[in-house]
Amino acid sequence: MITSADHEKDIKLSAGLQRVALISLIALFLWCLAWEIFLAPLRPGSLLFLKAVPLVFAFRGVSKGSLYTMQWASMLVLLYLMEGVVRVASDPPGPSILMAWVEIFLATTFFIAAIMYVHPAKRAARAAKAAKVLLKAEQVAATKSSARGDTDTLK
Repeated sequence: MITSADHEKDIKLSAGLQRVALISLIALFLWCLAWEIFLAPLRPGSLLFLKAVPLVFAFRGVSKGSLYTMQWASMLVLLYLMEGVVRVASDPPGPSILMAWVEIFLATTFFIAAIMYVHPAKRAARAAKAAKVLLKAEQVAATKSSARGDTDTLK
């Protein structure tokens, strides 16, 4: 388990989910490169392999377990999921359809791992926000009751 110092309480984040997310992200990157350069390019000399470049920007943050990076990378990977679905539905029969299914699998794996990794921190943040709002409401009530001279309000 990895602990995060973002909140007062330590949040337990799963190192296993982080590893799954990182491995699937790297695999998706390599798969996109191999697919568009060697395995089943749309046409010779196509620059479609550049679609993999945005994934590189998430490597560092995902490898460190950054919650922020996991969140935006999970949104980014949805583009690769959509591309895979479109290519499964629209490409002519051949190896490209199998490549698209692999892309769908890798993108879905990353998305689920990233969302599950971030979930405990999001839950803790919501609880901390609710506690802060409750504390503020109690302070306001205490201030109002002391202004009126009422001492039984907080009992």
